Amino acid sequence: MDGSPPKFGLHDSIGHHVTLAARRIERRVEDGLRAHKLTRTGWCVLVAVQEDGLKNPSEIADFVGIDRTATSRILRQLESDGLIARQMGSEDRRTTEVALTDLGRSRIQQAMPICQENIGHFSGKLTASETDELKRLLLKLRG
Repeated sequence: MDGSPPKFGLHDSIGHHVTLAARRIERRVEDGLRAHKLTRTGWCVLVAVQEDGLKNPSEIADFVGIDRTATSRILRQLESDGLIARQMGSEDRRTTEVALTDLGRSRIQQAMPICQENIGHFSGKLTASETDELKRLLLKLRG
């Protein structure tokens, strides 16, 4: 033993490779979404509301995988941009419900090809079975 700390082996780390891949995927889609004045996270929130029918900010945060503070910030921005409307909950007036505006629905429709192309770009690098296996393994790591 020479007394020096053990090496970490950054390039042997699963987390490092997952992070680099995620950043590359995110950067590419964000570049495309920028033309529609959207961020990747804002896009995810809009999709959560439209496709999954989520109305509650807490549900949206959990679905997208971001904290409540980030969700509030994104919802404020989307509302300021006229893409969503927030109102008091219909069943519990202490809650907030999120709904898409016509402009929000239109923006999703305009940006959808960019996101679909991005998915295709990266999925195209893998076979169908590799894609399924990667998803299975990533879910296992998250679990």
